[in-house]
Amino acid sequence: MPESATSTETYGFILIPGFSLMSFASATEPLRAANLIAGRELYRTVFLSPDGGRVLSSGGLSVECSRYDGGTSLDTVFVCAGGKPSDWPIAETTPLLRRCARLAAKVGGISGGPYLLAVAGLLDDRDFTIHWEHAPALMEAFPQLKPRQTRFVIDGNHITCGGGIAPLDMMHALIASRMGPGFARRVSDWYLHREIGAPADPQTASVRDRYGVTHPALLRSLARMETTIERPLSRSAIARHVGVSPRHLDRLFQQTGTSFVETYHQLRLARARVLLQQSSLSIFEVALAVGFSSAGHFSRTFKRHFGRSPGNLRSGTCS
Repeated sequence: MPESATSTETYGFILIPGFSLMSFASATEPLRAANLIAGRELYRTVFLSPDGGRVLSSGGLSVECSRYDGGTSLDTVFVCAGGKPSDWPIAETTPLLRRCARLAAKVGGISGGPYLLAVAGLLDDRDFTIHWEHAPALMEAFPQLKPRQTRFVIDGNHITCGGGIAPLDMMHALIASRMGPGFARRVSDWYLHREIGAPADPQTASVRDRYGVTHPALLRSLARMETTIERPLSRSAIARHVGVSPRHLDRLFQQTGTSFVETYHQLRLARARVLLQQSSLSIFEVALAVGFSSAGHFSRTFKRHFGRSPGNLRSGTCS
């Protein structure tokens, strides 16, 4: 038996107020199960916070945390975050992350956690992922970074995960690399986790499943539209891209229940709502990021669609 299978590895979890309880449990519970199955302490977990106090999760449950003083040796440390980046104690978390990255063998982020890794400069020249909800805000704040919309990414000693139940897949991979696939399979079976997701599996349903359409040209059109929100393409440009006439493209969009223009419109406004909620961009900057040339036009269009102005959405008011 390799020495690593008999020693104890310590996992540190830096919890940010509003962290996803689902993601946290998906990451920590497999370590607990591994200890039970092995009959010894293979893994130890340490819960940390920037101020050393209790941290309230997204589900309203709080976790007792401590301040990291460097006295505990960490093999792996993850930062777990959810909700709005504007609510996170970024100034306090950044030096803590940098310190942990210097001292721990591996560093990672779960759900919105990779955003904080980016702030700390720990994702430069790295392959990584982040929860799809936080991806637009991260790319606007750090244009040089391009997250992959996969379940998790292991790039050397950097590990990132999209959150949700994806940490179950990630922990399966980490436990398997240490204890072997058979042992990892027993841990996953403990949680009835029969279908193990691959790292490169997508975070969300396919375009086919999300729109309920099957025509290849329509699927390619929708995929192209989703990646050109900042600079929307014309109907003719999309038609040329998929090899059909503009008139035929209009007929294809009848399958979605909305027109080409309306579908593009909805995609852009949906992205705008995410940016308003998740980023610190000004309303004008959000407007530019979703293809509007003026904040006034954007605000009027946004209010007609959602019934609330961008400012009211961001402030949480209804009028």
